[in-house]
Amino acid sequence: MIGVRKRISGTRGETLVGPVGIPFDVHGMELRYRAPFSGFVDVLELVDDGRARGRATFRGREFALFDLKRIS
Repeated sequence: MIGVRKRISGTRGETLVGPVGIPFDVHGMELRYRAPFSGFVDVLELVDDGRARGRATFRGREFALFDLKRIS
């Protein structure tokens, strides 16, 4: 999704959609969103080149795929 970014620091982070931040907690390789978005979970899988592939889920059902790469 163009224009969507994630900011992660330690066990917390947020997904930025334009100027709006949606907070989440990091649990292993999952990003679990806080209320009122608590049904949403991003499940990450590391790939060879230091990037991650992600599956966006809502109540356990996948609805999107994405790639995650570090931006300095």
